[in-house]
Amino acid sequence: MRKNYLMTPGPTPLPPQVTEAMSRPIIHHRTPQFQTILKEAGEGLKYVFQTKNDVFILASSGTGAMEAAVVNLLSAGDVAITVEGGKFGERWTEICKSYGIIPEVINVEWGKAVEPAEIAGRLKANPKIKAVFTTQCETSTGVTNDIRAIGQVVKDTGAVLVVDAISSLGAIDLKSDDWDVDVVVSGSQKGLMLPPGLGLVSVSAKAFNMANDSKCPKYYFDLKKAKKALEKTDTPFTPAISLVIALNESLRMMKTDGLENVFSRHRKMAEAARAAVKALGLTLFAPSAGSDVVTAVNVPAGIDGEKLVKTMRDTYGITMAGGQAELKGKVFRIAHMGFIEEFDIIAGISCLEKVLAQMGYKFNVGSGVKAAEEVFLK
Repeated sequence: MRKNYLMTPGPTPLPPQVTEAMSRPIIHHRTPQFQTILKEAGEGLKYVFQTKNDVFILASSGTGAMEAAVVNLLSAGDVAITVEGGKFGERWTEICKSYGIIPEVINVEWGKAVEPAEIAGRLKANPKIKAVFTTQCETSTGVTNDIRAIGQVVKDTGAVLVVDAISSLGAIDLKSDDWDVDVVVSGSQKGLMLPPGLGLVSVSAKAFNMANDSKCPKYYFDLKKAKKALEKTDTPFTPAISLVIALNESLRMMKTDGLENVFSRHRKMAEAARAAVKALGLTLFAPSAGSDVVTAVNVPAGIDGEKLVKTMRDTYGITMAGGQAELKGKVFRIAHMGFIEEFDIIAGISCLEKVLAQMGYKFNVGSGVKAAEEVFLK
């Protein structure tokens, strides 16, 4: 018998309350019963998004929410800044190109955060730019960008700020309204502790004014339809009923804890993971901009990074993530978001030590676990 631990940057482990909610008998979505559930979910999402704006629930992955943001704001021929500092920043560029939108790409070295001043310079140089697409936590590199500072440079321009918070929502602070973020997109399978299947989008008044002029083709992801339906506490198309019911359970858990405590817990998990890998003599891929969502660690010389991750998963049941694209085999990623607590971190580090030792890496066995425990004992 083997117990499995999921420590990937999505999907993340599910709390018992969530799995129980999804096992309840299905109900019809065009009923007062579901309207009550949908209303509660909307209010809970506003709490987590830290916004007074509507939050739309789509039956999609987070990428669907990203596409909805692009097609509802812009038209073919429009110019938008896309910040590329990893695989998911690149996705903004790819979606824009698919709809004939001209991306003005800011290439950021992988492992570094974007400089808000560079965004400011691009906006000043080209007043035709209509949107800035960026990522709060780039899970492919373990980097967090300074969304608050980016909001300051975008807010007084004609452009809207759109943030991919698919992995960061509910894990690190994102004050949508106070930080002048016009559109926030997210997904269900990360900090919100749900299975994949819900795309989430909050939209400011400034962004909705732009949406009225958008000429991009859209049907299913038309947020004007979603807004019209939401005014009647409804959805334009069939929602993911069981996931919305489960969403309320996860939102209740977060409200009970309080957002500051949720963020503090994520900081503690990240601090312990980073202390542990450093104690093992390993180095961080993003030492100056590390995220409390996921920690990217350089694979030591002489170790097969893909085999390391595969052995931990297939032999011992600890699933961490490997590197993507140019980082494949070069880094592994320890996620510490959502329903992760200190003994998950201890188990993950213990397994990492065991497999590294088996692969011939030299270190003081137990040093990683000891360093993590010391963080938790503070």
